[in-house]
Amino acid sequence: MKEIIYAINQEFESRVRLGIMSVLMVNDSADFKTLREMLELTDGNLQSHLKGLEKAGYIQVKKKFIDRKPNSNYVATRLGKKAFDDHLKALESYLKKQK
Repeated sequence: MKEIIYAINQEFESRVRLGIMSVLMVNDSADFKTLREMLELTDGNLQSHLKGLEKAGYIQVKKKFIDRKPNSNYVATRLGKKAFDDHLKALESYLKKQK
């Protein structure tokens, strides 16, 4: 049981980070506005969690301009996808042990 708990990734303990990664796992990418609206967050709150995931190497940001307006687009990295998948598997294992 102890090894299952340690397999749960602390980077995903926040509901916001779970939400961000969930969106990026089922979509090729998502821009800042889309993530903000889907997760119903303030700009600052979303930005701090995005930076944390980016620092961990789990997401990558691609910045560009659309009609002279900045646009930040986010994608899950290969490392991020594996880490999130491993996290979900650890949660599933934990839940099965509780039955």
